[in-house]
Amino acid sequence: MGVRKIVSADDHMDMTAMPRDLWTARLPAEWQDRAPQVRETEEGTFWEVDGEQLGRSGAMSGRVQSAITRAGIEDDGFRASTPHLRLQDMDLDGVHAQVIYGPPFGFKLSEAGFKTACLRAYNDWGAEFNGYNPARLCLLAYLPTESPEAAAAELERAASIGHKGAVVSYFDASSRVCDPEWDHLWAAAESVGLPLSFHLGGGMHSSKPVVQGWEFAAFAAAVPLQLDEALALMTFSGSLERHPKMKLVLGESGLGWIPYMLERMDLEFTKHTPNAKDYRLELKPSEIFARQVYATFEEDRFGVRIIPEIGEDNVMWASDYPHPDSTFPRSAEEIREAFEGHDEALIERVTYTTAADLYGLRDKAA
Repeated sequence: MGVRKIVSADDHMDMTAMPRDLWTARLPAEWQDRAPQVRETEEGTFWEVDGEQLGRSGAMSGRVQSAITRAGIEDDGFRASTPHLRLQDMDLDGVHAQVIYGPPFGFKLSEAGFKTACLRAYNDWGAEFNGYNPARLCLLAYLPTESPEAAAAELERAASIGHKGAVVSYFDASSRVCDPEWDHLWAAAESVGLPLSFHLGGGMHSSKPVVQGWEFAAFAAAVPLQLDEALALMTFSGSLERHPKMKLVLGESGLGWIPYMLERMDLEFTKHTPNAKDYRLELKPSEIFARQVYATFEEDRFGVRIIPEIGEDNVMWASDYPHPDSTFPRSAEEIREAFEGHDEALIERVTYTTAADLYGLRDKAA
């Protein structure tokens, strides 16, 4: 198998790895007294804001190993946020470029104006991080979800400082993002030409992500499927159809459930669209998906077998670096095993071309 380049379409920058001066060095003066800062506690080192913990900072000794430490690489917790060290790991893993999401559960700040300021500071740092090697590093911007107007304004600003994509925290939005007022954001995405992402992280009602407990396994097994509702709402509401140039990525969704969902949506389209009094789709949901939606996956052997049922141009492989689930540092080997017997052209689209074109990461020398 001759895959020339690999782009991982879903990797991460967790709170643990973020520089400790990220917010103190970048927040405007009006917010400086509330800037998230790192505090030492009896339980360890944590990010804190307004007396509340946002997450750990630095290495997490004695807890679940990251893919980095599991590989025997020394890490003080900040290797993933140090560009030249992250690039070393990418070289070791045979990965040309990474599309990088922030914490999968977002930024848990309640006050809208303050959260927007913190996200802007994060996006400013992200642009600096990407600037170290823009052809290989693609940390996505995070958009405020207090209102469509705030999200659109930050998307336009993020594009102006070099970001190549942005994340909408679907599960934290102030209102349903499929509602008509959010068309303002979708129109902005069309205008600036950046793909938007919904990432797994919410929608669960019973199981919780309790680290080092049985419940974490239950949560991790089911959480990707929660993006089915987001897909259905964005489709049937017309949010995608009205904005045909907008591209939507389902981050860490996996693949196995998607063909069933597309078939189910097409069936309900036939049954219920003629009776709709508010919005009636003109295209079948599967046609809208093929035109505008992408799914990312990691180790999904069944999903790989059914890629033709989803669409060869709608699927992007990911390593999930540096999470414990990551295929790092054996991603190239994992791809060879997972795609054994598949067409070379399909493999290159799924592991390189689609993501490289979507995010502007194509190797110009290739």
